[in-house]
Amino acid sequence: MSNATLSPLPSADRPDVAARLRGALLAASFTADGLLDLLGAPAYAALARSETVPALRATRRDTPLETLVRLFLLQQPVPYARVEAFLPVHACVESGWLVSVGADEVAATVDVRPYGGPGGEDWFIVSDLGCAVGGAGGVGSRNEGVVLGVGGASTTLAGITVRTPVSSALDLGTGSGIQALHAAQHATRVTATDLNPRALHITALTLALSGAPAADLREGSLFEPLRDDERFDLIVSNPPFVISPGARLTYRDGGMGGDDLCRSLVQRAGERLTEGGFAQFLANWQHVEGEDWQDRLRSWVPRGCDAWIVQREVQDITQYAELWLRDAGDHRGDPAEYQARYDAWLDEFEARKVKAVGFGWITLRRTAAAEPVVTVEEWPHPVEQPLGDTVRAHFERLDYLRAHDDAALLTGHFRLAAEIVQEQVGMPGAEDPEHVVLRQHRGMRRATKVDTVGAGFAGVCDGSLSAGRILDAIAQLVGEDPVLLRDRTPAQIRMLVEQGFLDPVV
Repeated sequence: MSNATLSPLPSADRPDVAARLRGALLAASFTADGLLDLLGAPAYAALARSETVPALRATRRDTPLETLVRLFLLQQPVPYARVEAFLPVHACVESGWLVSVGADEVAATVDVRPYGGPGGEDWFIVSDLGCAVGGAGGVGSRNEGVVLGVGGASTTLAGITVRTPVSSALDLGTGSGIQALHAAQHATRVTATDLNPRALHITALTLALSGAPAADLREGSLFEPLRDDERFDLIVSNPPFVISPGARLTYRDGGMGGDDLCRSLVQRAGERLTEGGFAQFLANWQHVEGEDWQDRLRSWVPRGCDAWIVQREVQDITQYAELWLRDAGDHRGDPAEYQARYDAWLDEFEARKVKAVGFGWITLRRTAAAEPVVTVEEWPHPVEQPLGDTVRAHFERLDYLRAHDDAALLTGHFRLAAEIVQEQVGMPGAEDPEHVVLRQHRGMRRATKVDTVGAGFAGVCDGSLSAGRILDAIAQLVGEDPVLLRDRTPAQIRMLVEQGFLDPVV
């Protein structure tokens, strides 16, 4: 398909119409909460999977909210006279939000999906028709320049992003503008780039319809539209990270070989960050025969940056190819063409000696430290979103540990983090446990094994006593030499601090 087959977009130069439309949508409770109340949880969840039949069944009446659902989410024409009662129909037709169909009906030119902000804000994400949900929806053969709406990847990135007030934020590959919309709530200035001019247009519509400040929108690939001297306090990107043969679909395929796009994005981000600034990405990476995947990712980290890289999922190459072939709807087309494309994916992987593909989060922080810390780990288990505060606290704890040698650590005071539980593992009836597990119920929801000294130490950390005094008391209780205990325990304390079980009292 060519871009010529995509529907014309509403004007981005009519903020007055966008404001009137926003007011009308809110008045009719066309919001995330309003949709849930109207549709019920099953139909609402089905809509998030691009399944429309339950929502059609739930909107058989003619209330304003039901009519808006059919118009903007289900792409059903509705009578002009019906929506005239609660929408500025004439202005919406004139500015391109709606188009006349037949003699007496109107239809939407874009998807408009309610989206709840982290502070309870009522936002609206604009996307191309039929593409309100991103990810592997299998909505059929997609246009190469199509702009998707809200998907699991975009909400994941929004959830892990550090949300502190900043002067400048950059959204690379903005798509429908979800990350730019979030950033506009805590950044004085937001810049958004995209190779697809249609995406920039839709981002402008998303910001206007959500009542957010306009962003500085620039056409071009990744960092290319930026001036050499531009630096940012926050950089976010949900890039076209799919590792595929060619660049058939702009919204997902990076067009570089293998995982080169993600690698280039990470390596170039360091020089664009201000001191202490964060860069946060979603990415795919190759697991290559004969290479350690963790070492591969460490090589991506730019000089002068701490990094925290978390692998959330790994798929073998057949699972990966099938996922993204279904994403494009190729499984619904000609079987011979589907098989040929599947073969092309496997050929590409075999040529590069790729055995699997990892997916996860990459966070960089610009630091002046002489020895940056790079953590690469695998954590496929459930976490608590939003995680932005957890990410920020991770790097603050790194700073603390870097500034405190073992002697200084023992003079420090610590407090057990919130909602930590202890589990004792061993044979039933045994006098002593085989090992003790500390488990978090917040943030990353980690679990880690500790010895009885580590468990006892963590249990009494309330900030009142120094680590050294606590260890001296434990040594007296267990009959151990306090000097030896002080020598061997700091490593365990460091681990508990680094993983967020203990918070330094500073």
